[in-house]
Amino acid sequence: MNDLKIFENKEFGEIRTAVVEDEPMFCLTDVCRALGITHITDVKSRLRKDGVGTSEVIDSLGRKQTAIFVNESNLYKVIFQSRKEAAERFTDWVTSEVLPSIRKNGGYIAGQEIMSDDELMARALQVAQNKILERDKQIETMKPKAIFADAVAASHTSILIGDLAKLISQNGVNIGQKRLFKWLRDNGYLIKREGSDRNMPTQRSMEMKLFEVKESTISNPDGSVRITRTPKVTGKGQQYFVNKFLAI
Repeated sequence: MNDLKIFENKEFGEIRTAVVEDEPMFCLTDVCRALGITHITDVKSRLRKDGVGTSEVIDSLGRKQTAIFVNESNLYKVIFQSRKEAAERFTDWVTSEVLPSIRKNGGYIAGQEIMSDDELMARALQVAQNKILERDKQIETMKPKAIFADAVAASHTSILIGDLAKLISQNGVNIGQKRLFKWLRDNGYLIKREGSDRNMPTQRSMEMKLFEVKESTISNPDGSVRITRTPKVTGKGQQYFVNKFLAI
């Protein structure tokens, strides 16, 4: 790898870059930090392996570390995985400032004539157009889920937590009823303590209108009456939890 070059931006911080076999590479950790992505290992698993490499870097304490670098194609794949509103501004910065600088000064076109400003602008426009096309594809893919979410939010039909687990699974997240109950308790949506109110919605959940409690009257053989209380997920809650799990 050629010597590292660091690009700095007030909004996105420092991005370490390098040139490998005349191709610009970007430090994956820096890019993910700038885009608000925390699960770097998951991001790496979705990239093309032939565009991923490693290089030795020096951290803020002066220690030698091994960092992952990705090529330009994989860089855009990382950007598309970001839900951060600033992702588009990050792309504009990379295509208008970082890449042109690397190509002019970093040996990207070694042995060839350096690209003119017009050529660089044409390349940046091409990258921007590709980004727009990719976003359009993502929008088309998300349309069915968006329609589903709107329908659920407007629904007056509440469902059992077991049915919510099936709904979340249908949206690509593998979870069963027991695991979902545990997750809801651990994250403060259902009461965790032992007792008659265990697995009932917490005050916070009720205030957010994520749950409602259905009461049923059951007549026992001895003539006594028993009242059962069952937590059910509202339409708003169904949309809320599906989106919550899709974002994890």
